[in-house]
Amino acid sequence: MSRKWALKFVMVVSGLFFLAGTYPLVMSLWVWQHADDLVPMFLSLYVTLGVFLLAAARNPAEHRSLIWFTAWSSFAHAGVMLVQAGHDVSGRPELFGMSAILVAIGVPLVALMPRAAAGHPESRLTP
Repeated sequence: MSRKWALKFVMVVSGLFFLAGTYPLVMSLWVWQHADDLVPMFLSLYVTLGVFLLAAARNPAEHRSLIWFTAWSSFAHAGVMLVQAGHDVSGRPELFGMSAILVAIGVPLVALMPRAAAGHPESRLTP
């Protein structure tokens, strides 16, 4: 299996995972009782990100910034959720599982990141 194919696979699976939030998003807005305002906001961001990941999977090398954003925003979100879960372990155990999923998305994206083309301005930023 080539690196490019593996990256495309991870992008498609991640995109579909994020798109799976469409149903809970629509249902939360349909019967919105203002109990939790954050869930629809986060779902809307992740559903949108899922659409763009699926589109970018056709040519990952042209969408490096989207891949970087997906990976690092997943790490950041996981970190925040772990801190929140650490403060109230019994009240929000699902935060541990969601954090693990976001890390499982970010790690392969970083590991499989395509190199920037030589002479491309972004190539100076890549370690």
